Amino acid sequence: MYSSDVEEGGETVFPNAKVNSSSLPWYNELSDCGKRGLALKPKMGNALLFWSMKPDGTVDPLSLHGSCPVIKGNKWSSTKWMHVHGYH
Repeated sequence: MYSSDVEEGGETVFPNAKVNSSSLPWYNELSDCGKRGLALKPKMGNALLFWSMKPDGTVDPLSLHGSCPVIKGNKWSSTKWMHVHGYH
């Protein structure tokens, strides 16, 4: 969940996602780092939901993600984890 807009950089990027990034409508707004996979720019009020596991419980390598450096501005976000098994 993004709590701020970022003027430049700060994308959440999924480097293993094989997409034609240049076909994305926001491609020209991405930093060089964001052009290395599927990337989303932080926008205040937006949230990003993805699964890190496949239905059979194995890890989905496409869920590998990271954050590009913020070039201009500040990035504020919060994370909500949902677990398959509860804590003991």
